[in-house]
Amino acid sequence: MPVVDIHTHVYPPSYMSLLRSRNTVPYVRTFPDAPDTSRLIILPGEDDPATPSTARGRPVGPEYYDIKQKISFMDTHGIDVSVISLANPWLDFLDPSEAGETARKINDEVNELCEQHPGRLYAFGALPLSAPAEVVVAEIERLAGLSRMRGIIMGTSGLGEGLDDPSLDPIYAALEKHQQLVFLHPHYGLPWSVYGPRANEYGHVLPLALGFPLETTIAVTRMLLSAVWDRFQSLQVLIAHSGGTLPFLAGRIESCILHDGHLAKDEKLEGRRSVWDVLKTNIYLDAVIYSEVGLKAAIDASGKDRLLFGTDNPFFPPLGGETEWLSVKTNYRAITGAFGDDADGAKGVLGDNAIRILRLSS
Repeated sequence: MPVVDIHTHVYPPSYMSLLRSRNTVPYVRTFPDAPDTSRLIILPGEDDPATPSTARGRPVGPEYYDIKQKISFMDTHGIDVSVISLANPWLDFLDPSEAGETARKINDEVNELCEQHPGRLYAFGALPLSAPAEVVVAEIERLAGLSRMRGIIMGTSGLGEGLDDPSLDPIYAALEKHQQLVFLHPHYGLPWSVYGPRANEYGHVLPLALGFPLETTIAVTRMLLSAVWDRFQSLQVLIAHSGGTLPFLAGRIESCILHDGHLAKDEKLEGRRSVWDVLKTNIYLDAVIYSEVGLKAAIDASGKDRLLFGTDNPFFPPLGGETEWLSVKTNYRAITGAFGDDADGAKGVLGDNAIRILRLSS
């Protein structure tokens, strides 16, 4: 039975060099009280001077950028194929004049890394979203011709105004035309103030456990409200972390839409596609949810044939230096428990769905 990991990140060497050259978020650097450990600072607020340097960001070692470490991780956890992607914040922070060239360089580098391990590695490309639309569209077209690319990864800010920004329409049109799957991944979370005055006492738990899923749910709901999938009915989107809270809240979102007087007055209810239709036709969900309860909600929302296994490696590593990652074992257990006697369903989530959807070699 092939196992395919579609949610697994790599910061390739040229991207690491870019982050190390910076002194504002995002960046990689050491701090005086921990000179031997490089730390990756990517989330808003992580560089607050009031935060001890050892609590800023996360330690970053070879598992982030050495492709041999990725292969070793796969071998340890029984993963046959990985679809790697640049992790947040992707290329969103680049100067518009540099974004296109940098995207081409990094995407070519990732494609070459995959070619070094035929049959084991594929990738989602990164877009130069800070560049003019025609530059972004050109990179989408180019990615469609690269041997190991199987779509693109994008954050929830889009061009900076969110995924409901009409300026994204030519980019959505190009993605639809070239049948490029969009892997939608959160980055910014929620404003830090919502977590309360003691938030710094709780590490990254609040922004990662709550902020990321809610950020994702808000972004996708804005896409639904702005009729993205009514205009681009073939646009396919894979949503990270089992869709955030979307599977659980889909019914409430749909009911609120149908009962909204403003939308009715503006005649935005007639002819629209329902949330449930989009979930089962245009949306795929990964299985990075760590529980049977969440996984069953994802299955009910989009269907077992639209759910794909992931690990979120190199994030959520063991704290005690163990070889096997608890986060990965938890995802495996959730799939086994959620599907019970449905071996074919579990087999689909673990690999067969990805092979079919992303046109992979098994």
